[in-house]
Amino acid sequence: MSQNFVTTGTIAAIATAIVPQQGSVGIVRMSGTEALNIAKRLFTAPGKQVWESHRILYGYVRHPQTQEVIDEVLLLIMLAPRSYTREDVVEFHCHGGIIAVQRVLQLCIAEGARLAQPGEFTLRAFLNGRIDLTQAESIADLVGAKSPQAAQTALAGIQGKLAQPIRELRQQCLDILAEIEARIDFEEDLPPINLDNIFADITKIANQVKYILTTADRGELLRTGLKVAIVGRPNVGKSSLLNAWSRSDRAIVTDLPGTTRDVVESQLVVGGIPIQVLDTAGIRETEDTVEKIGVERSRQAAEAADLILFTIDASQGWQAADGEIYQQVQHRPLILVINKVDLIDQEKKELIFANLPEFRQKIYTVAAKNQGIDELEQAILATVKSDKIQAANMDIAINQRQAAALIKTQKSLEQLQNTIKQDLPLDFWTIDLRDAIYALGEITGEEVTESVLDRIFSRFCIGK
Repeated sequence: MSQNFVTTGTIAAIATAIVPQQGSVGIVRMSGTEALNIAKRLFTAPGKQVWESHRILYGYVRHPQTQEVIDEVLLLIMLAPRSYTREDVVEFHCHGGIIAVQRVLQLCIAEGARLAQPGEFTLRAFLNGRIDLTQAESIADLVGAKSPQAAQTALAGIQGKLAQPIRELRQQCLDILAEIEARIDFEEDLPPINLDNIFADITKIANQVKYILTTADRGELLRTGLKVAIVGRPNVGKSSLLNAWSRSDRAIVTDLPGTTRDVVESQLVVGGIPIQVLDTAGIRETEDTVEKIGVERSRQAAEAADLILFTIDASQGWQAADGEIYQQVQHRPLILVINKVDLIDQEKKELIFANLPEFRQKIYTVAAKNQGIDELEQAILATVKSDKIQAANMDIAINQRQAAALIKTQKSLEQLQNTIKQDLPLDFWTIDLRDAIYALGEITGEEVTESVLDRIFSRFCIGK
């Protein structure tokens, strides 16, 4: 392993989020050959409780020298290989908060354990063959999931639903390679190779790789979410729209233009997609120093957004100031939100349409009365789908690293098909085929470098 990961010895870490005065339970986890011995030196179990695997003991953590009681805890024992890391694992389930769990952790380290590095528990599970690399990455995705759909997709990865088709494709490539190499080594003893069958098999593999690649955008969307900015002139109802959509009073709403001085955020989930909504300050020319800063931040938020809800006031129609803002954001994906439609009649609505630029989607809302929000959400989902952000109807979703490996696989298979068409010697076939096999192995971890492991596991939290 690289110098960033030292995977020997017994490791310890706090395995739960610690929030002062809010957490009811805090867990200190240890893994390694000395985990059980350290636990025995620190933990006192009253009565005749049996120290055996997959049993929970009740008792006290005491300072080994002073015998001071540090905390009243439950001790969970999971002996190798029936544990998360396939090593001896013990967990102290302490009272929540900061002090108790930190004192228990410090005692574990004083007795010979060392503080775990980020992701080291999961890294050991991978190195000990309990999980593959796709499952390890899915564990991180599950911890960081921002929506039920993202969590479900991550869980599918943990269950091996991504690893299984990748392994099958790799095995099919290995079978083809074995047949080709057999012809190279024993050409005179074997019948001629069936080019049509080999080409058909490679094409089938390439099509399956292409199909799995269609989940890359969906995976990125589920992991990072969609950033949506509400943009428009002052006092068109942007803050009311945010409050109605998020069912909260996140933004201050008044009749005075320029009330919102900074970008206000809200986190939502729409159709299983995490959405970060940004209510921006009204964009206009102003001499107010604070408002000017807010307007500039609004422009930056609009530039960084994946989708812009361009909001106008129906009672005022399309203004010259709307056109100026539109010129600044028209290169971004846009949905036009025509707010305050309860203030106009049908004839005026037609006049508004007469002056509008071309928008892919137009939604009518009365944000102050919570009207039009369902239609707005449907428009957002339709925009996402039309832009092919959400691709295949699959319960797996690959990440960027996996997508890069599949693209390498795809290119190698395409090169192999060209090699066969050009009737080049079989030795040339094996080069491209080996490249494809190696790339597929990178996904599950059969072929992996230390730098890849560093990059993956350094993103984990310490207790995982």
